[in-house]
Amino acid sequence: MTAATPSTGFAAVACLCLAEVLTMVGVFTFPALLPGFVAEWSLTATEAGWISGVMFAGYTLAVPILTPATDRIDAKKVYLLGATVAGMAGLGFAVAAQGFWSALALRFVAGIGLAGTYMPGLKALVDRTSGPQQPRWISFYTAGFSLGTSLSFLLSGVVADAMGWRAAFFLAGGCALAGAALVLTILRRAQPLPPTPPANPFDFAPVFRNRAAMGFVLGYTTHVWELFGARSWMVAFLVWVLTTQPGATGPAPTTVATIGGVLAMVASIAGADLAARLDRRRVCAFAMIGSAGLALGVGFAGGLPYGVVVALILLHNVLIQIDSAALTTGAVLAAEPSRRGATIAVHSLLGFSAAFLGPLVFGMVLDHAGGSGNGLAWGLAFASLGMAAALGPLALRLR
Repeated sequence: MTAATPSTGFAAVACLCLAEVLTMVGVFTFPALLPGFVAEWSLTATEAGWISGVMFAGYTLAVPILTPATDRIDAKKVYLLGATVAGMAGLGFAVAAQGFWSALALRFVAGIGLAGTYMPGLKALVDRTSGPQQPRWISFYTAGFSLGTSLSFLLSGVVADAMGWRAAFFLAGGCALAGAALVLTILRRAQPLPPTPPANPFDFAPVFRNRAAMGFVLGYTTHVWELFGARSWMVAFLVWVLTTQPGATGPAPTTVATIGGVLAMVASIAGADLAARLDRRRVCAFAMIGSAGLALGVGFAGGLPYGVVVALILLHNVLIQIDSAALTTGAVLAAEPSRRGATIAVHSLLGFSAAFLGPLVFGMVLDHAGGSGNGLAWGLAFASLGMAAALGPLALRLR
């Protein structure tokens, strides 16, 4: 495409990052309020894991259709569709969710909305920017995921405490629709791509043959397994720690999750800068080893003072996120220019398949190891995340 001017590039980045944060508000509303749903709907840990993870099953099924389409049509159109679906899913949950099955269906639809916004938004950014600043802008957008996560936990907790969980989902749906309105009114049309030989945008074989890109994609898959498993269950874990320590003081679990999201955003940007200056694969591998090591032990630390557990959870959030933007940027830069949409689709397909499995496997381990009232069970559940993350450095050896 023709080079974007700095002002046009910056305006597009600002618009898409803000819209991303707005559409992310509903992504972690259910995990933020999970203990309340478990009590109100008498959910098992496995059922709670299903509801937490099914959103990413919806994402996984939709992303191979929606993201490759951005190689042939303006990603803005796909984004508008996705944000609208996300908004309606949030409003629908507020009105119609009554228990396990209805929640499962509506969170699945929310995942389709996320598939139409997160990576299509990245493609819209790439199509509207160019030059040496582009990798940093990609890292800003990717880090915006963490800012959206922190707001999701914060707003969900505050609104639910004041007005109930249905109000929290009303807010989430409204924010997604506001993101759609922002993109519709502000984001300019992308410059057309130069003519290229006709190619099937849904042919993923060339992407899988691109070893350099696939190394980052597979590394991202292990990263997302750990990331979403931890984010889906950290509030419930901290609630359990508080119940075992009467009189313990410290920030509320949703506040901890909010702080963790902000720290993760900073860590993601810092990690992307390090990766740009040093060896990208090595930076990512060291971050993976660190987060995996902590995941293997953090769940067993529930008997320590609450403040110590909070510090360990926050450190885990930082270590998980150091490689996030660096991995996505690596996949985009290693992709064939005419197949960036398809590459991003495979990146998301595999990554968010892991986002579905991570919380689900966590819940299954928790149930089978003794339940959410058992310290050993929490330790083993977190260890399942660490074992997945430990595979990441092996994936990065692909070149």
